[in-house]
Amino acid sequence: MDKIAALTEILTSNPANDFARYGLAMEHNAQGNTAAALTEFTTLIHHNPDYVPAYQMSAQTLAKLGRTQEAITRLQEGITAAQRSNNAHAASEMQTLLDDLTN
Repeated sequence: MDKIAALTEILTSNPANDFARYGLAMEHNAQGNTAAALTEFTTLIHHNPDYVPAYQMSAQTLAKLGRTQEAITRLQEGITAAQRSNNAHAASEMQTLLDDLTN
């Protein structure tokens, strides 16, 4: 069974499994299926607004696709989530990317 099938199976029985949802998004991204990856990142953020890596990776994906304004919005939301969860390192990394996109 490939990774996508395995992670999808996990999510079938537990749709709120953050780790599996993030893994599925990352696997889609690795395979070049950015639309599916972004859908999974967005679903994850909807279910768990403090899952900081989902903001960071989806913003990076959006930026690579040239969807700069969406990336900026996602980074702003991610920085807020990182601050809520006391993740200064992720907030700093996202701020750096945000600065790169807005300057």
